[in-house]
Order: sequence, then C-alpha cells, then structure tokens
Amino acid sequence: MELTKVAERVLLVGVGLKSEGRAVDDSLAELQGLAETAGAVVAGKLRQSVARYHPGTLIGSGKVREVAVAAKNCRARTVIFDAELSPAQQKTLEKETDSKIIDRTRLILDIFAKRAKTSEGRLQVELAQLSYMLPRLTGAWRSFSQQVGGIGTRGPGERKLEYERRHIQSRILHLQKDLERIASRRQVQRERRLSVPVPLIAIVGYTNVGKSTLLNALTEDSSKPGVYADDKLFATLDPTTRRVRLPDGTRAVATDTVGFIQRLPTALVAAFRSTLEEASLADCMLIVTDATAPDFAAQDAAVDAVLEDLGAGSIPRVRIFNKTDLLEDAARRELKRSYPDRPMVSAVTGVGLGEALARVQEILGRRWLLRELDLPHGAGSLVSAVYTCGQVLSERHFGTKVRYRMRVTTENWERLRALATRLA
Repeated sequence: MELTKVAERVLLVGVGLKSEGRAVDDSLAELQGLAETAGAVVAGKLRQSVARYHPGTLIGSGKVREVAVAAKNCRARTVIFDAELSPAQQKTLEKETDSKIIDRTRLILDIFAKRAKTSEGRLQVELAQLSYMLPRLTGAWRSFSQQVGGIGTRGPGERKLEYERRHIQSRILHLQKDLERIASRRQVQRERRLSVPVPLIAIVGYTNVGKSTLLNALTEDSSKPGVYADDKLFATLDPTTRRVRLPDGTRAVATDTVGFIQRLPTALVAAFRSTLEEASLADCMLIVTDATAPDFAAQDAAVDAVLEDLGAGSIPRVRIFNKTDLLEDAARRELKRSYPDRPMVSAVTGVGLGEALARVQEILGRRWLLRELDLPHGAGSLVSAVYTCGQVLSERHFGTKVRYRMRVTTENWERLRALATRLA
C-alpha cells in the first residue's frame, strides 16, 4: 500500500525511566526521523518519564490520560510510542486514548516494507511483519487498523483483516521455506565468490551514515549503475557488491550492507540474518560513522552489538567518520583531536577516501600478501593453482621460467609453496 496522499499526523511519545535522562531525548529525536521517513507529519512530541514500567499500559493510567489529551490537542490520529509494546498494552492504550497506537517495532517494519526492492527483501519483511502481527490479532486492534489505515498497515497489513490465525501461520511457514531456498542459493553464490581470490570489504554502519554514497565513491566500475543512496533512514536494504581499486593498484570487492539501528526489532534481525551475514565473511570491515550525529557513540555501540550477535566481532575493522564536510572547521578539528586514529572522510567531496583505503589495505596486507613465484614453462597444474588461489597481478617470462606476481592469502601461499616443492 502506498503512503496516504494526505500525510498522517502523529504524536510521538518518548518513554523512559527517570534515571535515563538524555538517552530518552536522543531516542525520541531518532523516532521523529523514523516517523518522517514513513511519511508522517509529526504534530507533537511528549516525553514520559516513569519510575517503573506499568505492565498494563507501560506508562500508567495518569500518563495515558496526558497522551489522550495531547493527541486530541494536536489533531493526531496516530500515537507512536518509542518502545516495544505487548499486544495487551497496545490494545489497552488504543481503548483508553481512542487513537491508533504504533510502537517502535511496527514503525520500523513499515519503513522496511516501503524500502524492500528485491523479492528476497520483500519476503523477509513480510515474514517479520506477520510474526509481529500474529499475537496481535484481537478485535480491538483489527477495528482501529480498519478504521484508520495509514502508517503501520503497509505490505501484508491491509490483508490482516482477512487472515485467520491459521492462515497467517501457514503463510509464515511458506515464507520460511521460500527464504530457506533463497538462502541456499545465496550460499552457493557466496562460495562461488569466495572461490575467486579477491579480498572482501564489508561496509557497515548505522542507518543513514552514507554507506551507499561511500560505495559509489569508492567503486571503479563505471559500467554499473550507482548504488541507490538517499538522505533517509533505511534508504537501502539489499546488499550490493562493487569492485574497488586499492592504493597499491590491486583490487578488492566491497559490499554495502543494510543499516543498523538501536533496538533493531528481533523479527527483522532474524529475517535479515542471511543478508546481514555478508559482513561476517569479510576480510575487513569498514565501519562508517556519521560525524554530524550528536549520539554517534551510541550508534557505534549498536553496530558493534549486532556484529557480535552475527559472529563478526573479531573481524579486523577500520572506523571512519563520514559527512565531515558538513561540520564547521572548529568542530572538525575537535573531532580529530578526540579521535586521531579515525580518517575524516566525505564521500561527497572525496576528502579522506585515500586515507581510508590505505587503512583498509594495511589490514588486508596482514592476510593478503604480495608474493612472487617462479614456475617452469609447462607447469600446467601449478599455474592453474596459482590462478585459483591467488590474484595474479603480472606475469614476466625469463629463460625457461615465468614469474607470477600475485596477491594471495597466507593460507593459500603456504599451499602453493608446498605444491611447488612437491612438483619441483
């Protein structure tokens, strides 16, 4: 379902414990960006601090009345909570506020439904949506969705009134099988790509830090269309791979991955795991941070947490600041003083790209070695092994031999040396 022609007016409610302070404000600011990405007009914001979370309404009956009044005063038909609500809490809040209630998870799912472009991406999002929807199939929730529509009802949302619980469960099983088949094909593609001896760089980071713009700036293949990039949260969901030339003239491939976010819904992490696992196969990760984000340290922590969960925590990494062209000179100098080891990059102007690639090359050099191997003419099987195991940069013929200059992993270099010794 496309966005409604008349933008939906929403009230945002930030919820946190009184001890959390500014963290609630930062999260509420991010929620506003998410709501606007979904196509909403933010008519008002309300910050609710509680001593403890209320099991029935999250915020307690008194705070619920404040939300109802605020929604009415700003003419918002939808209230978005910056929290994950249980089905019972959502039902009670809708009844008490006479508004459509959306939580953070449902909002993010809605954005993913809008952004998914490939068949795999759409299947992944639908699976996550249905898994979220299943425990929420109550009469009250149905009636509000039917009456109000709009944000939070994209994709399979329009069909939820027609689904019986067993039909949704059947659809979930069907989607899981489809995704398993796609995952099997992806694994074959990965193995084929990994069999080609080229270093792999994974570009990872928080959503909207400029990863796709960075990949476009680094790519050397002008025959391929640029990766879609936009100044919006979750502008791209599907991984894209491009060739990159390193400062020493050798090549690598770089993959742009889906952006991370704090409190990324569990259903989405599960659905997109096969896509996110692209990062776990990399020789080096290029972690991109938005230099203009006031809470970039928290964003970095969220990225690190997801990488740990994927089993990619030990992969060597280079951290860079992007969008530094948007900083004032004084702010840029202060950032450099605080983080002297991070390259200051602008994917738009190209500043700092060379330094970033040099750092990546340094890390790749620990595993991908520059080596030369002299082989006699006619050593067919060994020459085949050279091209299979290494990235051949040049061949030079002299006398009865050929000198192969190559880039090769430590493991493959030992294999080649052992094979050459046996055939000598």
